[in-house]
Amino acid sequence: MIEGGTLTSVAGVEVGHWSDQLARTGVTVMTFPEPNVAAVEVRGGAPGSRETALLEPGMRVQMIQALVFSGGSAFGLAAADGVVAGLERDGRGHVTPVARVPIVPAAILFDLGVGDGTVRPGPAEGAAAYGARTAGPVPMGAVGAGTGASVALWRGLDHVRRGGLGSAAVAAGEATVSALVVVNAVGDVFSLEGDPLTGGGPVPGPPGIPLNGLEQTTLVAVATDARLDRPALSRLIVRAHDALAVCLRPAHTQFDGDIVFAVACGERTVSVEAAGEAVFEATGRAVELGIRAVAGLDR
Repeated sequence: MIEGGTLTSVAGVEVGHWSDQLARTGVTVMTFPEPNVAAVEVRGGAPGSRETALLEPGMRVQMIQALVFSGGSAFGLAAADGVVAGLERDGRGHVTPVARVPIVPAAILFDLGVGDGTVRPGPAEGAAAYGARTAGPVPMGAVGAGTGASVALWRGLDHVRRGGLGSAAVAAGEATVSALVVVNAVGDVFSLEGDPLTGGGPVPGPPGIPLNGLEQTTLVAVATDARLDRPALSRLIVRAHDALAVCLRPAHTQFDGDIVFAVACGERTVSVEAAGEAVFEATGRAVELGIRAVAGLDR
């Protein structure tokens, strides 16, 4: 792992947050250099997303300008509108005969039950996160889209812990592979080595039952400065989901909306196998760092 590395360890990637600590919700915006290639895979049973179909195999548009992760459930998808407007002002977007159209996939998590559920990120909050982006190390913990994250819901209300946002980077030969994860899971959280970070142990009663109808979502963004096409990125995404399956128990349930995005935005050479193993480690370490960053906060 690259010491102190985060998603922005990949040159040209910038990350910005807007956070409301009182209402416990927020937005995280990631922008990417061009050209790039993006891909996505959804494995959770309760996702909330925008522009993901465009990133599937066989689609004509390969490149994105930004990603948005937001709280606020489906309401929070509106945060992407503020990012689209900012990118248009900056002259960025997919070129058409009449305008540049920014391509901004987005995904949300359900945080309406942990703070003030009437406060949902919208275009203004998305624009604020876009304006706050920087190439510096990504702040972690209860910040941005991770502000209202929670985990271990399947164990009962007394066991619910705060989730959070984490990020890590790993070298793969001459390339860098990085991940940003918003950890908001029904299940418990473990390190890649199997150390329990949120309690662990047996679950009293039937597992996998969400409390009060709450739904969870762990969101992952992977970036690399390697030159990879969409099929290769899809293999990296599989390894990122593998890391979630190791660190979140259970993962990918019908109550989770787990999504992994991956963006290749460089010219470095790396084998898909080496990049995949780097993604596995970066994703797992990002999960751990996000949870450790909120360990001292009140539940």
